[in-house]
This record gives sequence, C-alpha cells and structure tokens, in this order.
Amino acid sequence: MGIFNTIPAAFPWIVLIASCLALYHPPLFTWFSGNWITLGLGGIMLGMGLTLRLVDFLRVTQTPRWVMTGLLLQFTVMPFFGWLLGKVFDLPPFFAVGLILVSSCPGGTASNVIVFLSRSNLALSVTMTALSTMVGIVMTPLLTSSLSGSEIHVDALGLFYTTLKVVLVPVVLGVFLNAQLPRYTQKIQFYSPSLAVILITLIVASIIGQGKEIILGSGISLIFSIMTLHLAGFILGYFLSKIFLKEEGVSRTISVEVGMQNSGLGVVLAKENFANPTVAIPAAISSLVHSLYGSIFVALFSNRTAEPPMEKAN
Repeated sequence: MGIFNTIPAAFPWIVLIASCLALYHPPLFTWFSGNWITLGLGGIMLGMGLTLRLVDFLRVTQTPRWVMTGLLLQFTVMPFFGWLLGKVFDLPPFFAVGLILVSSCPGGTASNVIVFLSRSNLALSVTMTALSTMVGIVMTPLLTSSLSGSEIHVDALGLFYTTLKVVLVPVVLGVFLNAQLPRYTQKIQFYSPSLAVILITLIVASIIGQGKEIILGSGISLIFSIMTLHLAGFILGYFLSKIFLKEEGVSRTISVEVGMQNSGLGVVLAKENFANPTVAIPAAISSLVHSLYGSIFVALFSNRTAEPPMEKAN
C-alpha cells in the first residue's frame, strides 16, 4: 500500500523524468496515443467522479459567482498574456499565433486531475471545465482571430461530443456508482490518485515524444514565453480570485483552471485550421509546461486540505 501513497507525492519528478525519457527515446511512450489517450482521460475522470457526491455540485450551483469569476479570468488573463508575451519575446508570427491560440483554449481535463490531487474544489473544477469548453466554442475562435488577425474555425459539434465523452459521461457515471455502491467505491478511491498520476504522465510523455523534433528545435524564447504564460495564469488566478472571493479552496481551484490550458485542443485546432504546421508547436510545449507547474502545485498543496464552507452561498 505504501507505493500508492508515494506516487501522488512524487508527481513532479514522475512527469519530468517521463518527459525526458520521451525526448530521449519517443517509442517508450508514443505507443500511448490515439484512442488510448481518450480512454486514459476518461479513466481519470471516472476515478474522480467516484470521489464526488451530488451535494458537491449543488454547492457549486449555490455559489454562481465562483464559476463566473473563474470563467472571466480564464477568458481574459490568459489570452491577454498570450498576445502580450508574443510581443515581448518578439516571436515569429506563426509562434505568436500559436501562443494566442493555446492561451484561448481553457478547460482541459488535466486541470481536473491537478485539482483532484491537490485536494481543492473538484466539483467546481469539473463544472468550470465543462462550461469553459462550451463557452470556448464561441470565444476561442473570436479571441484568436481578434488578437492575431487570423481566422480559425472550431468544430462545435465535435468539441461538444469530445467534452461529453471525456468529461461529463465518466464523471456522471462515477457519481452514480458512488451513490449506489458506496462500499465498493470507497475501496477504489484509495487507488484513484495514483492511477490519475500514471495516466496523465503517459499522456504528457506521449505528446512530448510525438513532437520531439519540433520541440527541440523551437527556440529558447518560445519556451520562456510559454513558461511565463502559465506562471502568470497560476499566480493571477489565485490572487485575483482570493481578493474577490476570499475562499482558499476556491482560489486554488481557479488558479489551476486559469493556469492550465486545453493544450490538446490547441494542437488539433492549429493542425486543422492553419497551413503552417509550426502553429501547433506552442500548444505541444504547453502540455509539458503546465503539467510540470501543476505537479509542483500538487506538491505544495496536497497536504493542506481546503474545503469550501457548505453554508456559504451567493
């Protein structure tokens, strides 16, 4: 049982070592691709759903300003810094557009994993992921085209289907099983954090391995711009929500939701909507950077539980 307590705590090192191995010898992880990534994300979300109850979601609906504050920060802080950093680091146009694109894609499931492992407000995280993905159907192309001057088309139906399949269905199934079979789900819950770390590591390492050549040749200025982008998201997401909402667990959750992006979506949108394949490079590097930051976030907060008060509603 000891190893299952150790794995979540070692998350930063596991992600970093796996990413380095993926760059050194990609076949170690590139086998985990295609449907495996979809199944892996679904498995993570199912495991998280097993830890949730309906009352957790009712609490979120009773505090709509939590969700609205988070969504506002997601669609303002990151896109603005994506545009600004492209100027500050004087990135080539295709990298600058890619940075704006990934900064306009909130709502990835990796953020749910980090919130889960850091013992923050998981119900709020899942709700924000679903809502920001839906809002992103309109806001992602709007922000990308307005900030970069490029037109981009989003497959709304496909995006909705993916969100339904990977986020909502597994979580709802987990909540249902937790309500109906609590004796069994309590036994599984012990292993869920470790399984989540293993699966998210496989996913990140696979993406890094597949993009080895473009990542190694992308240039130091691009890497630093992406590191700055996500760091700004984590810091501003935490402190701005702390000022407005004054809830530790909620501020942690919004910090993660703002600081982490749907990098996988950014890669797909770039490949399908831009003739220049290098537009996808910032999103590929983003998947590693925000996962490393997220794992550090887990190491800092996983032993400091911050449950939002049940009685507060607004």
